[in-house]
Amino acid sequence: MKPVREMLITLVEHFPIGAFPGGTNNDQPDGGSDPFRVLISTVLSQRTKDENTYIASQRLFSKYKNPAELAAAPIDDLMELIRPVGFPKAKSKAIKEIARIIHQDYNDRVPNEIDKLLALPLVGRKTANCVLVYGFGQDAIPVDVHVHRISNRIGLVSTKTPVETEIELKRVVPKDLWKFINTVFIAFGKRICTPRNPKCLICPINHYCDYFTEKTR
Repeated sequence: MKPVREMLITLVEHFPIGAFPGGTNNDQPDGGSDPFRVLISTVLSQRTKDENTYIASQRLFSKYKNPAELAAAPIDDLMELIRPVGFPKAKSKAIKEIARIIHQDYNDRVPNEIDKLLALPLVGRKTANCVLVYGFGQDAIPVDVHVHRISNRIGLVSTKTPVETEIELKRVVPKDLWKFINTVFIAFGKRICTPRNPKCLICPINHYCDYFTEKTR
């Protein structure tokens, strides 16, 4: 059994800023942890670079500041505002419908239950868990490509899919650390534990890592 708490605390100390939906390595979006902005920004971030998500989020929320305003916005205007992201047509329709549901069904309050979040357009487990963690401060584990790759590479889990990774991480990681995994692993995965040619020699947890141990035998 790996010393999971020590590993994660070490990473938190090295990457205190971490990542944030709709933000960049240096900036968080205006509005911070507002659940609605977290939800929309995370939808916009799907298959999109962080820098473009940040630009699109800033442009969108500078004009439409709440679910009611976004629900009433013309699709063409939304498409133009979020054009920096991938698939702007599909996402503009989705965020407009999300805003309508939040406005009409939830009185402008984003639900904090995962089943209700998963019923929204373009919202999968990663997006729903991002809302729980970044919007509500709940204990959850959003699993993106970085979390899935790193968790398997260092040997915390041995899984095939992000859903399996989420389940296994919840089993091996202390619950009070769940909310830190996504933000820290994203920053760690971009700067050190990259998909190709990871910088193992300067990694602060390389002495715990299965990949590094195998590589240096």
